Amino acid sequence: MKAVIQRVGKASVKVNHQEIASIGKGLLVLLGVKKDDTEREAELLAKKTVNLRIFGDDKEKMNLSLAEIHGSALVVSQFTLYGNCRKGRRPSFIDAALPDEADQLYRMYIQYLRKENIDVQEGQFRAMMEVELLNEGPVTIILDSAELKNG
Repeated sequence: MKAVIQRVGKASVKVNHQEIASIGKGLLVLLGVKKDDTEREAELLAKKTVNLRIFGDDKEKMNLSLAEIHGSALVVSQFTLYGNCRKGRRPSFIDAALPDEADQLYRMYIQYLRKENIDVQEGQFRAMMEVELLNEGPVTIILDSAELKNG
């Protein structure tokens, strides 16, 4: 699994021009699921997400986690994170998990965040979405579960 995590002051998702989810201070998580990912990857990535110290303390040093600031998470599925652009001009998505498998692991990731007492809002799986955000910093972190298993 891969997550592109952005520290936000606010973020929202619209489907068919209708807002379906929004958060205030917290994290926008764009989540991609790879073939052969398992529940273990979802759990590892969720725990890392919750505990990343990327929010400013009283001295504006990145010292606080999402859990410590009582922030929210907006999780949006994004299979294009597994786009392979090595050949040609059109990305190949053969490394991305099939929709049913991806949806299941996407939901597991969200459940693991909720187990950590994080308020989680969701995009709509397999929908064309409009995502708006106010990026703070900007701070953007990329997490890859393959690197977490080896680190």
